[in-house]
Amino acid sequence: MPMSDHRPASLISGGDVFPHRHLTGIEGLQPHEISFLLDEAEGWIAANRDRAAPDKRLAGLTQINAFFENSTRTLLSFEIAGKRLGADVVNMHAAQSSVKKGETLIDTAMTLNAMRADVLVIRHMSSGAVRLIADKVDCPVLNAGDGRHEHPTQALLDALTIRRRRGTIHNQRVVICGDVLHSRVARSNILALTALAAEVRVCAPSTLMPPAIDRMGVTPFADFDAALEGADVVMMLRLQTERMSGGYVPSSREYRLRYGLTPERLARAKPDALVMHPGPMNRGVEIDSSVADHPERSAITEQVEMGVAVRMACLDVLTRRARGVEGWA
Repeated sequence: MPMSDHRPASLISGGDVFPHRHLTGIEGLQPHEISFLLDEAEGWIAANRDRAAPDKRLAGLTQINAFFENSTRTLLSFEIAGKRLGADVVNMHAAQSSVKKGETLIDTAMTLNAMRADVLVIRHMSSGAVRLIADKVDCPVLNAGDGRHEHPTQALLDALTIRRRRGTIHNQRVVICGDVLHSRVARSNILALTALAAEVRVCAPSTLMPPAIDRMGVTPFADFDAALEGADVVMMLRLQTERMSGGYVPSSREYRLRYGLTPERLARAKPDALVMHPGPMNRGVEIDSSVADHPERSAITEQVEMGVAVRMACLDVLTRRARGVEGWA
């Protein structure tokens, strides 16, 4: 939703543009607020590609990446984003922290708050944990993924990738296929894409499809071939075996036969359909290498690039009030 105000977005009152103190999820954001964050990220794409002179707007601020769950891509992306903005970035790995010694989440939140961080980036294995910490600290908090709940910056980078490659998100037919049940990426993407007026289809075996998911404004499919008909975007999800207890699928081979994205299956989508995956990929299970590496249709590496820009935008926007940026203080 375009803003009618003629002033640059950075000079409009923060209460009018993005009034939220934290980014704990896509849920609760208005379409124009999502679009605003995407617009802010656009400028960082160009700066990163041109290797422009460093913009140190977060110089003097401390960013703590507190990851209570293992991560490589997301942690590295947030670290690069913070450093490119000039922040002092500290990575806290919970596996080596007091959490392993029995410290409660509240105790950890209070400890982090006492360190006077200027922005916290948190990943946690429990849904709702990031919101709990956000309620206990004095600085902005960004959710880098919490349990099965949300992963908002992933949804934003995916939306930005679609908007840039397809020209719009409005009325795009997006198929999300895989382990929807355990996927915070799927949930955040559904919230973001439906808010921006995409047509979203979700496809999974019945054991991996959340109950009543149609209430989120999506169309559920068990037949991947049927779901792919006329698709503009195909977003694959990996099987999250680390979150599974019991047999959700008969075997990886059987899963690939029914839900793997092969060149033959992709042919059911539009000829220029975009292929996406949040990573890490299980090649030969949910996606074939020839599809994942397709030079024109795959946007998987571009998603990684968009991730840095989106996280730079979010760090910038959420710290504007504390930095006294005009219109936000």
